[in-house]
Amino acid sequence: MPISGAKPSGRPTVNRNKPTHEWTTVDPALYDGPRPQLPDTRQVMVKNGEVVEVPIEQRTIDWWEAVSTMPHCRLWSKSDWAFALDTAMVHASSVYGSVTAASELRQREKILGTTFDARRDLRIRYSEDEFQQTESPVKPVPVAKLSDRRARLVNDS
Repeated sequence: MPISGAKPSGRPTVNRNKPTHEWTTVDPALYDGPRPQLPDTRQVMVKNGEVVEVPIEQRTIDWWEAVSTMPHCRLWSKSDWAFALDTAMVHASSVYGSVTAASELRQREKILGTTFDARRDLRIRYSEDEFQQTESPVKPVPVAKLSDRRARLVNDS
């Protein structure tokens, strides 16, 4: 569901209040968990009222493969997967030239977070920093004494 409020920008902001919605940070590894199977065909009603089975085009299969492996898919529930599967059927209609399906697809892809801008609007970000395991802890660098620096500066003049 889209989040209300102003879109986040890359600039630092100073606010008196905490943001309404915090960012969700996701491991950037592609999702390889369970997901619904894309059907091989879809039903289309022809002008005379007859229903015809039409095969799913390769572009929709490729789209489903891309969408169903996005890293933030691990956050999805069953209803989110059902929405994504319905969106795949809308994609199949738009591939065959339906202008209304193309408009609906654009709105649904924004809700799914398929683009960088859509993920920013949903406040989802991918970050390896929070999910990488470091093998050896980083050793802190010793801090120079300010008095030593002052002494060197006085002696150099």
